[in-house]
Amino acid sequence: KNQAARTSTSDPFCFPRGGPPLTPSEAMSTMPADSLSKEQKDELLCTYAALILHDDGAEITQQAMTNLIKAANCTVESYWPMLMTKMINTMGMDALIKMGSGGGGGGGGGGGGGAPAAGGA
Repeated sequence: KNQAARTSTSDPFCFPRGGPPLTPSEAMSTMPADSLSKEQKDELLCTYAALILHDDGAEITQQAMTNLIKAANCTVESYWPMLMTKMINTMGMDALIKMGSGGGGGGGGGGGGGAPAAGGA
């Protein structure tokens, strides 16, 4: 229900004012980048680089992430791409995306009040 309320606006990048409280990951995405710490910016840059590489079907390597970050005219501490690629190689990009998405839409829910069960009324 909360997700439906958050996506009811015509602009997919805006949350309605007065809506349900944001989760920490949603709150992070609403913060201006210049209010983030250097570590938060580095992590976010590496996350975006990994997502771009994954979306393009490219191999996610330290060098590929570093090249993409440099092409965006940005820099990160040299350990960030190494940490991110190690985590991606250990857990898998698809699993990490699912973890960060808040668990998806869930199941289809219970059946409606349709026909009675066999042998019923």
